[in-house]
Amino acid sequence: MVRHIEIDGHLAECAECAAREKSLRSLRTAASSPTLYHRAPAGLAARIRLTMPPVTRKRRRLSLRLAATAAGVLLLIGATATVAVLMSRAGGTDDRLAERVVVGHVRSLQVEHLTDVASSDRHTVKPWFLGKLDFSPPVPDLASQGYPLSGGRLDYLADRPVAALVYHRRLHAINLFTWPAANDEEESVRGLSRQGFHVRHWQRAGMTYWAVSDLNDQELDTFVQLFREHIPQPRS
Repeated sequence: MVRHIEIDGHLAECAECAAREKSLRSLRTAASSPTLYHRAPAGLAARIRLTMPPVTRKRRRLSLRLAATAAGVLLLIGATATVAVLMSRAGGTDDRLAERVVVGHVRSLQVEHLTDVASSDRHTVKPWFLGKLDFSPPVPDLASQGYPLSGGRLDYLADRPVAALVYHRRLHAINLFTWPAANDEEESVRGLSRQGFHVRHWQRAGMTYWAVSDLNDQELDTFVQLFREHIPQPRS
């Protein structure tokens, strides 16, 4: 009982372990689904008899039951493996990256390192990245809409240096991470929540964007909409 309490306490504090535990539960539920179990084909028993040497009727029935059981186990193993592969692909990279985005946001708040360049002037922040990154991030001015720019800094995500732009909504900081995408495909906004923080991810004009804040969903969505309106539309 004590051990169970310790485990529950750890899962409540560790998002990574909680996510893995949830995946295991989903896998177990999927593996126990009746749709994964199939009766052996009608002609299977006859085909097995043709390959068997003469045996007593009792031993033959036992052999057929063992063969049918083995076939069922193989079907279950194959289905379970398929479910596991599909689950790993479904969550995959974006979910893991969302965790790292939140960690980067929290770290910047804890060590009081929100910005390397502190300025509300986009013409100061944007040139600061020149020579420090192999791309130039868009830095829109959203102050008149209630989301003033506070500055920017270098960060590290997806195995590469990225730009972190910092905006504020009253006392709430918004970290906007951006770097070149792997392709030019347009991706609509995807919303996630991690450890009490709200995350938004989208892709446009060859750039990928991750916004994270403890701001409420509605105001964060407004920020994302305003930011997207200032990003050049992809060429048709």
